Amino acid sequence: MGIPGSGLAKGLAVTLRTMTRKSVTAQYPDAQPDLAPRTRGVIGLFEENCTVCMLCARECPDWCIYIDSHKETVPPAAPGGRERSRNVLDRFAIDFALCMYCGICIEVCPFDALFWSPEFEYAETDIRELTHERDRLREWMWTVPEPPALDPAAEEPKEIGAARKAADKLAAQLAAEAAAQEEQARDTGEKNTKEQDAKEQDTEEEGT
Repeated sequence: MGIPGSGLAKGLAVTLRTMTRKSVTAQYPDAQPDLAPRTRGVIGLFEENCTVCMLCARECPDWCIYIDSHKETVPPAAPGGRERSRNVLDRFAIDFALCMYCGICIEVCPFDALFWSPEFEYAETDIRELTHERDRLREWMWTVPEPPALDPAAEEPKEIGAARKAADKLAAQLAAEAAAQEEQARDTGEKNTKEQDAKEQDTEEEGT
């Protein structure tokens, strides 16, 4: 058995050590806090990537995402093709008075249209102002940090590999065409030179 009162003595010792330490108070808002790279502050919308698939709104447990859209007919890309229809985004809003910052909408978005921004200073005196429409959500995109660098030992994504192969193939094709044009121009120049020499020689023979 331990000595009676030893636990109390240890607790008092911790209290005394803490009392003698100098307290450090963050002088917010004069001094901004150092936020972690993956801080969940506010959600930014990259509107160009949104296809109105509605996955984020359906998966949101708080039903705080509001999306409206309409369909437009796109003319065929080539003559004789069929017309296509596409969804056009009319409204994208998030009610941050209801949002619990779970991040499900960002995780399920298949087209990388939603991102976390570390900004957190958007308190309002009117709760209705916490519903951010797409214009304001777009403004938060400017505060989204860059993604962390990939691990040098990581496997290259298939999309990047396919794009690199296509770019290399196109570059090789362009180089081959340029080489063929250069060779053709050289052959044409040599032919013209020979014809000019032949004409000059004929002219000299006629003069003699």
